[in-house]
Amino acid sequence: MLWGIVFLPLQMSWHPQYRSSKFRHVYGKAASKEKCYDCVPITRNVHDNHFCAVNPHFIAVVTECAGGGAFLVIPIHQTGKLDPHYPKICGHKGNVLDIKWNPFNDFVIASCSEDATVKIWDIPKHLLTRNITSPKKELLGHVRRVGLIEWHPTANNILFSSGYDYKIMIWNLDTKDAVISNPVKILEAHKDVVLSMSFNTDGSLLATACRDRKIRLIDPRAGTVLQEASYKSHRVNKVLFLGNMKKLFSTGTSRWNNRQIALWDQNDLSVPLLEEDLDGSSGLLFPFYDSDTHMLYVVGKGDGNIRYYEISPEKPYLNYLMEYRSPLPQKGIGMMPKRGLEVSACEIFRFYKLIPTKSLIEPISMIVPRRSESYQEDIYPLTTGAQPALTAQEWLNGVNKGPVLVSLRPGSGAANSLPQFLEPEPLMKTTDLSQHQGRGGRMPLEDMQKPSEIEDSRKQWKVEQKLPKNEQVCLSNGFDIFECPPPKTENELLQMFYRQQEEIRRLRELVNQRDVQIKQLELELRNLCTDTGRY
Repeated sequence: MLWGIVFLPLQMSWHPQYRSSKFRHVYGKAASKEKCYDCVPITRNVHDNHFCAVNPHFIAVVTECAGGGAFLVIPIHQTGKLDPHYPKICGHKGNVLDIKWNPFNDFVIASCSEDATVKIWDIPKHLLTRNITSPKKELLGHVRRVGLIEWHPTANNILFSSGYDYKIMIWNLDTKDAVISNPVKILEAHKDVVLSMSFNTDGSLLATACRDRKIRLIDPRAGTVLQEASYKSHRVNKVLFLGNMKKLFSTGTSRWNNRQIALWDQNDLSVPLLEEDLDGSSGLLFPFYDSDTHMLYVVGKGDGNIRYYEISPEKPYLNYLMEYRSPLPQKGIGMMPKRGLEVSACEIFRFYKLIPTKSLIEPISMIVPRRSESYQEDIYPLTTGAQPALTAQEWLNGVNKGPVLVSLRPGSGAANSLPQFLEPEPLMKTTDLSQHQGRGGRMPLEDMQKPSEIEDSRKQWKVEQKLPKNEQVCLSNGFDIFECPPPKTENELLQMFYRQQEEIRRLRELVNQRDVQIKQLELELRNLCTDTGRY
């Protein structure tokens, strides 16, 4: 009897989804006791805000104060126990509800309060010796308490404030007046209290979350609502722009009061792209986004957890990475700008966790595990610097511009934001090598070329001289702009920028090789002279 084996075709095969990422193994590391800020009287206010603002020089935290509102400004390196008589900034008549550092001046901070005012403060560069009670500027316009303030991300001295009068006011601080009572624009698109504000990368759009459960996308200069989400099953608390990905992220609660996160297409807010319940806790969720690494952090108020995800432009959009857990609950949280991170330790984000039960501020570093101690260029792309891209008046006149970018490599200077090719640059003559050698014996890096490149450019210059005036070739940065036109889109601009970066790196390597060759030749010449002297 013969037994036959019949192989049936599989109807369905299982393929595991493996996703490569540089940030799969990112972990949170709490600072040691010596590097924490101890004995800090953190506010007991129940307002849903961060209560903490950080920059590379200072950490500011809202504090308890009898008879008005106050906050502390502590030098970032002054860790350990705080003197109980440490000076405060205490000019408000009501509780301070929000504080934000000027992104372009590390010694200017804004605060808003229950006294319906917004105040701008100058912080001295030396240590505080007494309380500061007189602000640099005072903004008077709201008739009820002011709960939120936000600086414009690219324009200098533009501040947004939102109050319990349901109004968002835009202030131009480029005036000499100490008291400003007329905002340049008032946005009256909301019918309830604004709970959250967020800008896109160039500050041309403003997203808001309101107590009426709606997300609004607003053109702040025109004052018009471009999109409005009124999705019934997601009660929004905080909203956040996800950089240039044309998406919004929101945190809130579901119909069953579970904590919930949602992802939206900024061009269609009718239905979220993604909706996910997290847990049944009652605390608020604060979202933070790092556009350099495309990582999203969700921090729970009242618990010790920090969840973090990686955002991708295609489905499933949100990729869960890990969760930092701590038994100590946080009341508020501060975030260090990227330019203040410790790149030698591969630190890509740093939180400052407010723990009122222990009167403690605990730094938490998010670290990419790497063995090498050298600068890791792949996890530190060019990031937002401390230089404004626009003046206040330019932005008010309708100009949009991305942030000025800098490199985090130690010792590197500021890199301008992506260049604007408004018109072709004038034709540049090739510089003679002998001029540079006569000045100092070595050419600047940008003039260093291979002999073949120099010869080609000379030939090109001769051809251009022979051409009639109306037939001359237009060059821009060495390219024929008709064969290789200036980039029109941001993607083309980035590609050209990275090509130039690669060319600069190659030229640096060439210079280093030439230096080594010069030293070898000098050594051989010295040896030859020594041998000749003996005989």
